[in-house]
Amino acid sequence: MPIPDFQSIMLPFLKTVSDGDVYSNSVINERLAVFFKLTEEELNELLPSGVAKIFYNRVAWAKTYLKTSGLIESFNRGQFKITELGKTVLEKKPIYLNLRLLKELPSFLEGKSDPKTNNSGIEPLDSSDIKETPEEILESSYLNIRKNLSQELLLKIKSCKPSFFETLVVELLVKMGYGGTMKEAGKSIGKSGDEGIDGVIKEDKLGLDIIYIQAKRWEGVVGRPEIHKFIGALAGQGAKKGVFITTSRFTNEAKDYQPKNETKIVLIDGEQLAQLMIDYNLGVTKQQTYEIKRIDTDYFEEE
Repeated sequence: MPIPDFQSIMLPFLKTVSDGDVYSNSVINERLAVFFKLTEEELNELLPSGVAKIFYNRVAWAKTYLKTSGLIESFNRGQFKITELGKTVLEKKPIYLNLRLLKELPSFLEGKSDPKTNNSGIEPLDSSDIKETPEEILESSYLNIRKNLSQELLLKIKSCKPSFFETLVVELLVKMGYGGTMKEAGKSIGKSGDEGIDGVIKEDKLGLDIIYIQAKRWEGVVGRPEIHKFIGALAGQGAKKGVFITTSRFTNEAKDYQPKNETKIVLIDGEQLAQLMIDYNLGVTKQQTYEIKRIDTDYFEEE
C-alpha cells in the first residue's frame, strides 16, 4: 500500500499506545510499519532532500501534533505514553483523527489556537485534507524554486556566445574539483574547432591525466552520431576520457551507447548542467537561507 499521510497515522498511533505503557520512537515506528503493511522499499523511501525517510518523518509529525494536543506526553528522553485525555478520546471510538478534530480540543496548543498568535513553533494547518507534512511542503516549494531557477539559467546560457559557454563549462569543472585553479585550467581553453574538442582540463591538481571537453550550446537533441564524432576526436588526441556537455538533451540511443574500447565519456544535459551550476554556486547567488532546527534533548537532560 502507499505510504500513509501523517494525518492517517494519528489514530493508529494513538491506538498503538492505548495500553498506557511507555513507548520509544523505534518501537512505535516498527509497529506502525507492520500495521500499514509497508515494504522495505517503502520504508526506505526518502524525502526529495534525501536527508530523511518519508514514513518516519510522517510518524514524527503525527506524534508532534498528538503531543501538542495533549493526547500523548513525554515520559523520558525519546519516550512517551498516552494521557488521560488520549484515553478519553479513544473511548469515543473515533473512526479517524485529523488536524480539524485536534483543533477542537481545549488543550490544542495550550489554548493558543490562533496561528497568528501562538508561539509554540507548531503552525496549525487549516485543512484536514492536507497530505504533506510541513517539511514536505517546504521541500516541495524549494524544488519548485530550484526548477524555475534551472530553467532561467538555461535560457540565459543559450543567449550567450559559444565562447562564453565553453569558458563556463571549464569554470564549472574547476568548481567541482578538477583542474586545480581557473588560471591553470584557462590555459587549455580555446580549442574550438580542434577536431571537435572545445577544451581540456586536468583531472586532478597534479595533472596526472587530462579530460577533454565538448560543449554544445544547442536547441535540438544530441544523437548518437555526435557521440561517435566526439569519441573519434578523443582517439585523434590519444585521449581516453571525455565530458560531453550540452544545453539541450541526449537521445536514448546516445545515452545508451558505450564505447567498446577503454574510452570513458560522461554526458551532461541541460538540466544536469543547470543543477550542477546551482549546487556549485556558478552564475547564481544566495538570496535567502533557512535552517530547520529541532529540540536538542541532550541539553535538557539533568545530570
